[in-house]
Amino acid sequence: MSTEVRVPTLPESVSDATVLAWHKQPGEAIARDENLVDLETDKVVLEVPSPVAGVLREQSVETGAVVTADELLALVEAGAAAAPTEPSTSPTKADDAGSAPPPATAPAEESADDGNDPVLTPAVRRLVKELNVDASKIKGTGKNGRILKSDVMAYLDQQTSTTEDPDLRAAAPAEVGASAARQEKRVPMTRLRARIAERLLEAQANAAILTTFNEVNLKAAMDLRARHKDQFEKTHDVRLGFMSFFVKAAVEALKKFPVVNASVDGNDIVYHNYFDVGVAVGSPRGLVVPILRNADQMSFAQIEDTIKQFGQKAKDGSLSYEELTGGTFTISNGGVFGSMLSTPILNPPQSAILGMHNIVQRPVVDNGEIVIRPMMYLALSYDHRIIDGREAVQFLVTIKQCMEDPARMLLGV
Repeated sequence: MSTEVRVPTLPESVSDATVLAWHKQPGEAIARDENLVDLETDKVVLEVPSPVAGVLREQSVETGAVVTADELLALVEAGAAAAPTEPSTSPTKADDAGSAPPPATAPAEESADDGNDPVLTPAVRRLVKELNVDASKIKGTGKNGRILKSDVMAYLDQQTSTTEDPDLRAAAPAEVGASAARQEKRVPMTRLRARIAERLLEAQANAAILTTFNEVNLKAAMDLRARHKDQFEKTHDVRLGFMSFFVKAAVEALKKFPVVNASVDGNDIVYHNYFDVGVAVGSPRGLVVPILRNADQMSFAQIEDTIKQFGQKAKDGSLSYEELTGGTFTISNGGVFGSMLSTPILNPPQSAILGMHNIVQRPVVDNGEIVIRPMMYLALSYDHRIIDGREAVQFLVTIKQCMEDPARMLLGV
């Protein structure tokens, strides 16, 4: 009996999804709850498992098709056995350009002249085959160099840049005494990249964005971290970074200036009595902003542990829609990439975003003396429609004070 596999109920505010990759082809066996197909929305990749064990009989939509909730994806014949693979009737010739591809059970991109073949799981092997990707060019970030699905998607995203496309470079051999061939490659945006572009334009068009700057001396925070980081990690099994300090400082500043934690809804200002802080995280598919819910109620250890989990999930492409929606304020740390200064763009409908930057040892005046201190530039972009410059400046000064005297956060002063 055939069982229908349909598009699951999509997250709120998501109207459709794109068929990203099939992990089974018609005639192949599939286990119950084994991933059959990946659907990409503008925020997350959804895995659609098979409801029964059997054989995939039909794919109702092709890769790249746009589907909506409850639309038919495939038919699975419950309890059926996969058709046996017919053996090749003639030996494979090394010089035969039309030779058949290796059987499905053979490792993708297998090479007989070296022992450094990429490590692929069956699901990733099928994905590599379906997308016609050279696995030897993909850097695996999993255990023991294993290539993850996120590694494949990251490699594909890199192909959007023609200047960094190894295939295009290979396709344009240099000629002695002549210019190398000039080529272009057109690749559609991923759903996430398209949504990022849409939201950035929305923020620019619908908000009066202004940015104010300050600098912070991180010596006190660094000294505190140096004294306690080993015991902190031993006690909580997570490293003590600076992001937890900034999250706590931001919460203190948001309490002091509630309008920075507010949002605009038509002609209304919506004030929030909770503090859901988004932390911008880079992923192979683009920038994502998972949310620390009720950050004011979280300890330093809980903040660090949750951010660590977010980072791993972003890398694996397993962040849930719920983890990416909502948020009343955002922190973006461009310093991890070496940024000295930037003007971050708002994350609608939020009204402000804090930009952190790299820490640089610089000469500053402290108590009348020129000393070397670890300094960081801070930037606060805000919606000038509801936040005045005075409030924005004082908000950033509050963060500066908290970071330069971390005891303030513990004492609530």
